Amino acid sequence: MMTSSSGSDRRCLPRSAPLSLLASWALIVLHCPNEAAGLLVTPLKGQSLATGVANGEIVQGIVVPLMRQRKSGAGDSSDPAAAASLNHQRHHHAQASEYYGQVTVGTPPQSFSVVFDTGSGNLLLPSDDCNSEACADHQRFSSASSKSSKQIAFADKPEAAVGNDQTRDVVTITFGTGEMSGVYVRDQICLGTPGVCCSANFVAATEESDEPFSSVSFDGILGLALPEMAEGPTFSIFNQFVQSGAIKHSVFSVFFGNDGEDSEIFFGGYRESKFDGSLTWAPVSAPGYWQVELDGLKLGDQLLGPCSTTSKCQAAVDTGTSLLAAPTEVVEMMLDQLQIADDCSNLESLPKLEFIVAGQKLPIGPEDYVRQHDGSCSLGFMSMDIPPPKGPLFIFGDPFLRKYYTVYDRQELRVGFALAAHPPEH
Repeated sequence: MMTSSSGSDRRCLPRSAPLSLLASWALIVLHCPNEAAGLLVTPLKGQSLATGVANGEIVQGIVVPLMRQRKSGAGDSSDPAAAASLNHQRHHHAQASEYYGQVTVGTPPQSFSVVFDTGSGNLLLPSDDCNSEACADHQRFSSASSKSSKQIAFADKPEAAVGNDQTRDVVTITFGTGEMSGVYVRDQICLGTPGVCCSANFVAATEESDEPFSSVSFDGILGLALPEMAEGPTFSIFNQFVQSGAIKHSVFSVFFGNDGEDSEIFFGGYRESKFDGSLTWAPVSAPGYWQVELDGLKLGDQLLGPCSTTSKCQAAVDTGTSLLAAPTEVVEMMLDQLQIADDCSNLESLPKLEFIVAGQKLPIGPEDYVRQHDGSCSLGFMSMDIPPPKGPLFIFGDPFLRKYYTVYDRQELRVGFALAAHPPEH
């Protein structure tokens, strides 16, 4: 990852990119000066206010329903978050899912479907200034159609409008198989129906490459990583909702359903009806990502890989990736010991895989870590090697998040885990 830089002469300078935790979907961000310078969406299920829990008290929060859409193919290369690492892991991942919900921006509101992504820090939306095919295939934000919209020149001056000379930053985010460029905009952003709104900054794309954006179902990405991952404090959308008082408690939670189940993200607390038992809380080990220490990993009765009480691994909880990830040596150990049959004939006899977090075992079964597609089976992990102190790093993506309800507490800097309450047939 590049280190942050800045300069008064506004030359093209590398800055820290919001690396998605599924493998580094955003690699480099460049800020360069630019001297020049009727939406309709099919609604998802209704959104509403609901009660939940935060800091031991009953609270009211915002439920945003999430739609799950399965993707089929040889490698999930259409997933912006996974694209970088899938280049060498295509044979492992034959099928995946996307979870996305609705957000509105502007006055009057313009609706967009977005992935609520704990592995990145900014809201990214296509704008109507983008004529790329990838943008044209999705809903585009029209700044001219919003009475509350404001064009922002620089990320470090988040409320200063573009001047008469039209000088402004252009941000370029490079993905594994493509890139997007955009400008900064400030506007009203709303969650839920009736809408709960606040003013915040986001990136409006002016150019997107066909790959991977043209093939995804959602319009944009709403980053929910900690504020360190955003372009600036006012770009951290959830942070802005809390600071404005629109959301009282700086906690949100995620429930990913299986086929036929409702999925949701709850802003302002967590919902006890969505999990069984009690929450296991783990402190965030490296603010930025929702990253916790992983004490160990067991396959059946055997410890795997480099994690131990003296040498901790890390696990990043990432709602923006449909995959699981682990260090290469761990993936190779699992392949060697599991010997997963291509025809799935030994699926039911495979052992559980146990992640040990905050002293508690969080097991997943072969139905979670094995990929099944058209009658064939393969290991559902991709290899990813991150050196200390950020690693060795594991990624808890969608398969883990369907198994466990997760709670993200910004005030206490911790992540909560509990077994998700799925109906018996799931």
